Amino acid sequence: MEEKIIGKIAISNRHLHLTKEVYDQLFDEPISIKRPLNQIGEFASFQTVTLKTEKAEIPNVRLIGPLRAYNQVEISRSDAYLLGLNPPVRQSGDLEDSETITVVGPKGEVTLKDACIQAERHVHMNEQKAEELGLKHEDMVKLIVDNDKGGVMEAFVKVSSNGFFEIHIDKDDANCFLLKTGDEVVIEK
Repeated sequence: MEEKIIGKIAISNRHLHLTKEVYDQLFDEPISIKRPLNQIGEFASFQTVTLKTEKAEIPNVRLIGPLRAYNQVEISRSDAYLLGLNPPVRQSGDLEDSETITVVGPKGEVTLKDACIQAERHVHMNEQKAEELGLKHEDMVKLIVDNDKGGVMEAFVKVSSNGFFEIHIDKDDANCFLLKTGDEVVIEK
């Protein structure tokens, strides 16, 4: 009998990634680390913005560092309803034909075209862990939730050199399945 693969849940709240160019349009100070994230080299910054559409605003949205080569805003479906948007469910960096959103910082505001997505569920890991589990980048796996509102979710495998083994789902998924950060689920190939 094959040994069960157990993974820990990490709930991803709304957040954004910015380029240096856009960051400099929104903030006067250098990006600063509030706390490191499990994904090696990444961090939650002290800097926050307001997400704005014609319909609504969401304040205090955390910027994740370090700065990147592209701008990306990740929101949940509940956030999308509030903002009047319909972002596609996508992997990070797959931004073509995604939603346009305005980002407001203390220094100014920028409207980002093709920048807003609902992040697809994914299981982070490094190359060594993927090999150990017999998985490859972009493999699809099932997440088996065994609790009062249990069920099955699908997620893709995200292999990267800085990958820390954990499952990223958004707040809507977490609430639907009664999950919190640190809960364990079974990963089935």
